[in-house]
Amino acid sequence: MTSALPPGRRRSLRALRTTAVSAMWALAGVGLVVLMWEAVKVIGLLIPLPLNTDDLAMPHVWTMIAGAAQPEVRGSTTTVAEAVLAASLYSLSLALGGFVIGVTVGLLLAVIMQRFSFAERGLLPFVIASQTVPLIALAPLIVGIGNRISIGPLQWNTTASVMFIAAYLAFFPLSVGALRGLQAPTATHIELMRSYAATPGQTLRALRFPASVPYLVTALKVSAAASVVGTLVAEISIGRRGGIGRLVLEYAREMTASPAKVYVAVAGAIAVGLLAAALVTLIDVALTRNLPKELAA
Repeated sequence: MTSALPPGRRRSLRALRTTAVSAMWALAGVGLVVLMWEAVKVIGLLIPLPLNTDDLAMPHVWTMIAGAAQPEVRGSTTTVAEAVLAASLYSLSLALGGFVIGVTVGLLLAVIMQRFSFAERGLLPFVIASQTVPLIALAPLIVGIGNRISIGPLQWNTTASVMFIAAYLAFFPLSVGALRGLQAPTATHIELMRSYAATPGQTLRALRFPASVPYLVTALKVSAAASVVGTLVAEISIGRRGGIGRLVLEYAREMTASPAKVYVAVAGAIAVGLLAAALVTLIDVALTRNLPKELAA
């Protein structure tokens, strides 16, 4: 039945089927982690291990689930799960904002470096060196400098700082991956475009961008994960409230009284990363649905 469908539709169905299988394997992986967690606790009761396996350090999985349904604070009508969900969605929105900014900047840099060889020689070392700066040291500087920036009624705030840091991590994988993809066409392909009297812009649209899609998809996945990491680190470093990064830090202070809460928050942070990866997977399906099978693989 699928053979009667258009090629693009068949590739989309294959991609969705692959995504569903990947999701099933992911759920199986979660189940395996749960079994390993409980197995370590049981082994810790039988023989001494080089790690603390008591209920304060490693609560049971069912204790974490029960803790998620408890009030966040005494007398509150908001449960821990609801607080974690709200914080996760907020952090995801900041990560997506940083992701979009980082991808835009990274793609622009890649196009410039591909077009001008001297730009690649001059910019690429600085692009690589930018990732060696520790975020813990960079975050306070961004906040300090950003607080002095105002354009009319617009004032830089901590939200902009968090998105800037997320974009700072996201632009690097995209710029390097896109540059490699834009340079992927062979000399024969380039010569063919020249024989058609194609301009550099036409060559970019008709040849280089389609050839770079497999590289772009991989780079987008790395950039999405980097933007989430940047968001969480920024929230913790600059004390931005409302996000899951800050919530993990706050719940960690209650570790001795309620150890399950911090693990629920950590699960929320993991969920943010998985949602970002899922969004990139949808982009992957959209970008590769019309590519030849050998390029879409």
